[in-house]
Amino acid sequence: MGSLRCAEMRKLEDDAFKHGATPEGLMEKAGRGIADAIVRRFSSKGTVIACIGSGNNGGDALVAIRYLADAGWKVSIRCLHKSAELGALPRKKIRELGDCPMNSSLPVCHAGHPLVLLDGLLGIGANGPLRPPLAELAAWMNDARENHAAQTIAMDIPSGLNGDTGEVYDGAVKADLTLTVGVPKPGLFSSLAVNHTGSIELIALTELPVPEGGDLCLNDVHSLQGILPRRDHDFHKGDAGRVGILAGSRGMLGAAVLCATGALRAGAGLVTLFADESIYELLAPMLPAEVMLRPISTLADINPAEFDAFAIGPGLGRGSKGSETSFLDLLQRMSIPVVIDADGLNRIANTAAGKGSDLGAEQCMGPNFILTPHPGELARLFPEWAGLDRIDIAKAFATRYDRSTLLLKGAHTLVARSGSPVYFNATGNPGMASGGQGDVLTGVISSLLAQGLEPQDAARMGAWLSGRAAELAISHGNESIQSLTAGDVCNWLGRAFTDMGS
Repeated sequence: MGSLRCAEMRKLEDDAFKHGATPEGLMEKAGRGIADAIVRRFSSKGTVIACIGSGNNGGDALVAIRYLADAGWKVSIRCLHKSAELGALPRKKIRELGDCPMNSSLPVCHAGHPLVLLDGLLGIGANGPLRPPLAELAAWMNDARENHAAQTIAMDIPSGLNGDTGEVYDGAVKADLTLTVGVPKPGLFSSLAVNHTGSIELIALTELPVPEGGDLCLNDVHSLQGILPRRDHDFHKGDAGRVGILAGSRGMLGAAVLCATGALRAGAGLVTLFADESIYELLAPMLPAEVMLRPISTLADINPAEFDAFAIGPGLGRGSKGSETSFLDLLQRMSIPVVIDADGLNRIANTAAGKGSDLGAEQCMGPNFILTPHPGELARLFPEWAGLDRIDIAKAFATRYDRSTLLLKGAHTLVARSGSPVYFNATGNPGMASGGQGDVLTGVISSLLAQGLEPQDAARMGAWLSGRAAELAISHGNESIQSLTAGDVCNWLGRAFTDMGS
């Protein structure tokens, strides 16, 4: 789905009003959608505080806490404006809340009972630094988040962030989640905004149709609907796809295990791991019982024709001197979809730099290849793009390598392919900054490829599922940002599929 600049969004709303929609009707639907999203995000009821300014953005928050109160949450309001300074709709929504506490002391946050702050200070029409009294309220929110374990959810865009450019003004609210209403705003995609938006979810409104196309689109549950078909009752393991994996080396056996587990948990019918015969006995006891392990003495022992998709690289090692030729031969024998990660990428980078071959990176990539670099691997692959913005890098890749797909990891993963928009993934959290996450992602994507998804769709869905599983491990499991591991992501993939509606 595309995005709209703030002025375009206001025009879309005006057009909706001309066709019978009302500001209050949209506010009610937005608030209900926000409340539903919060209920899904937390495993238990807690306390939610609507922090509001004078405008309709605050009204959305007020409607949301009314629905949350009905669902059993404790609710209150924090507002530093006088009642006469509020707009007509926010005043009405406060009256509908009845005897709702206002400007109470910050409650103590208890384990298992979230404390949530709703950022309803400003909408998309505001620009520039926050001014009193909103500056004081934003500072209070940021302090509660930093020092009192509160979680902040922004309504539409974080207050103090430019919805068009992503510029962050002094005193802006830092959110853990942004629930953008109706249509995504381009400023949410900016690298400038990443520490203020958190993860992003669209609250869709039927009265405000999301534009198709554009050169940058939100990768979220709405845009992924229908990509992975439901399985018929006579579905069998052959229909679920055969995944081959080349991964693991001494000291990095766990990468192979995580990749294979990710492939299993994402629905592959059969998973086969190829590993050097010297590590076979070490690796075999570590693997899930469902994974088949094949020892090999050379890469020539691998027959790609046996598989529907292949994953190459996690924990593979960079290879011995002279091994580049056999690695390139394997890549050139791959007529099936392939995910290349980690040391697979490093071996391509060595080749592109002229170490052992006169072939460049372009000749190493097939038409169905997905490359999944983190920033360091990307810099080794494409040193000429050093210093460019991540979105510009994604666009440059799609222009130059029209046969391959790029999944560029980061706080918000990007997926790019020639002839398509760059997709901006909306899920994930800082707990994913830990070893093994990329190995799981590689396995998940290879599994989706084996089930018949197109490379770009598999990359998009894999990124969303892995990020959502990481969120669920914290919100519905017993993990924290600090304790989250790649294995936890594997364990929560099932619930992530459920959240996607598959």
